[in-house]
Amino acid sequence: MNKSQLVESIAKHSGLTQKDSEKALEGFIEGVKEGLKGDQNVQLIGFGTFSVGERSARTGINPRTGEKIQIAASKSVKFKAGAKLKEVL
Repeated sequence: MNKSQLVESIAKHSGLTQKDSEKALEGFIEGVKEGLKGDQNVQLIGFGTFSVGERSARTGINPRTGEKIQIAASKSVKFKAGAKLKEVL
């Protein structure tokens, strides 16, 4: 499912127009970004939890040349599905 299909689904299930559904989806995405920027978890009971994960610096290998390279530490987004979402699957 891509973004436009998701907007259509939101409109169908919520009774909103597609334009309002797109605004709602954009608002949700921005809200999650703000929460994660502040190093907070974003928890939606029954759906899941978005959180920030830490990756430590490490040594990798360039597959093309075989040369060892240093990979810097970074942050990543993690998602853990909630119980109700797992039931659907």
